[in-house]
Amino acid sequence: MKVSLRNINYTLITFSLLITIACKQTGDKGSNELPRIAIAGLAIESSTFSPAQSQVDAFHARRGDEVFSYYPFMHQDSTTRKRAEWFPALRGHALPGGIVTKEAYEELVGEMIDRLEENAPYDGLFFDIHGAMSVVGLDDPEGDMISRIRKALGKDLLISTSMDLHGNVSEQLAEKTDLITCYRMAPHEDAIESKKRALVNLLDRIESGKGKPEYKAWIPVPILLPGEKTSTRIEPAKSLYAKVPPLANQEGVIDAAIWIGYAWADAPRNHAVVMVTGDDKEKVTTAAEELAQSFWAVREEFEFVAPVATLEESLDMAIKSEKKPFMISDMGDNPTAGGAGDVTWTLQQILARPEFKNDDGPSLIYASIPGPEFVEKAMNAGVGAVISGKAGAAVDARYAPPVQLSGTIKAIEHGDKDAETEVVVKVGSVLVIVTKKRKPYHHESDFTRLGLNPRESDIVVVKIGYLVPELYNMRGDWIMALTPGGVDQDLHRLGYKYIKRPMFPLDKDMDDPDLSARLIPLSNRIKM
Repeated sequence: MKVSLRNINYTLITFSLLITIACKQTGDKGSNELPRIAIAGLAIESSTFSPAQSQVDAFHARRGDEVFSYYPFMHQDSTTRKRAEWFPALRGHALPGGIVTKEAYEELVGEMIDRLEENAPYDGLFFDIHGAMSVVGLDDPEGDMISRIRKALGKDLLISTSMDLHGNVSEQLAEKTDLITCYRMAPHEDAIESKKRALVNLLDRIESGKGKPEYKAWIPVPILLPGEKTSTRIEPAKSLYAKVPPLANQEGVIDAAIWIGYAWADAPRNHAVVMVTGDDKEKVTTAAEELAQSFWAVREEFEFVAPVATLEESLDMAIKSEKKPFMISDMGDNPTAGGAGDVTWTLQQILARPEFKNDDGPSLIYASIPGPEFVEKAMNAGVGAVISGKAGAAVDARYAPPVQLSGTIKAIEHGDKDAETEVVVKVGSVLVIVTKKRKPYHHESDFTRLGLNPRESDIVVVKIGYLVPELYNMRGDWIMALTPGGVDQDLHRLGYKYIKRPMFPLDKDMDDPDLSARLIPLSNRIKM
């Protein structure tokens, strides 16, 4: 029997078309067609109790292929990179700071959406945020951002959201996302691992054709605590967060997370949250309720991760201690929690102490205080010069005026990403780091590049809360000083007006809350 080559070709083409249609209907993109994935997000932790404001340049926004540099697991030859066709739009990550101006927010979000629309449609979006952004005139910036993305790109897009555990998950954010997770460690040693988990979850759901999870359980927990009381290094947070992986790894569950929330902003969304996503209704809701109830059960047990004291008591201990470096956390103006970073109150108290007046007193490094005019004067005078000038309190002068620094310039360094220019001035036995722009000091190299040896210093004072790993491992001893500023650890002094009440620990005698799981509608079933 003769078989026409033309008929064979026609049959093969028809068969191929049928397979393509079937693949589209089931969500299977076929072996040769990679999913189209966009990347976008803005991250900042911003205090509404600080007079500082954050502008566009604070975010150091990266665009296009620059965005990949945020993710070590996304290098050119990585397995993850090869699993999709990528369309990085815009992502910015700012140092924690003051409230973001509305103009800055609109400029960045507007550009982000324009860039997303250029390459739409997509199969998925990796939405990489912090979750504690405050914006002038907005109660829920991340909820607003994801709503605007949904309006531009549609309901069917699969969105996977990655967050800091000190972020806030409003009901709006829970509705508009599909997959969501956050860090499980504080300090955040698992930040990159958590971001990768969020991205892999997205790819797995697209490749498998499963798409959006069937269930999203969201439970607001009326607890508001500072990060310095919820470190996973110690109990009860250590055991509480240890409950997350076993529940998240169950069959029928995609991910589970506990958000501590952000204590230094005053909005209805500022509180703890538990959220679990998956396809098994019973497992999803049971896991969420178990985590929420476990959190509530240990609420009275949270204590500061290290001993706390007044600044005077802290300095007394440090001077008497034979362990060095004795580290003091200047907590109230911690720029990594949203403080202005230029409160001079602590430095004024240190310089007033007689022990530090002379060159042979206890050696102390103070990191740091912004003072662009002082930096300019030091640059003109040069290393070795003796100068006098003022620094600090340009943004937050509520507790003390600018500090007068009179001493010898020991170092001048240029090129730091945050500080831009750094100057070390010796005043008595105190080495003060003065920066052109505010900068947190987290790494030993931050000090050594300035010619300082923190390991040999008697005392090191840093504007920080709990010590990050490098400083923690370096410490001889450590105390957290209860100092004033925009991220005051005494929450009762902040004067909340807009958070939901009652709230623990502000309302310690409150009744037990309803911690039953609330099932959030899927993103393609809600009104835009």
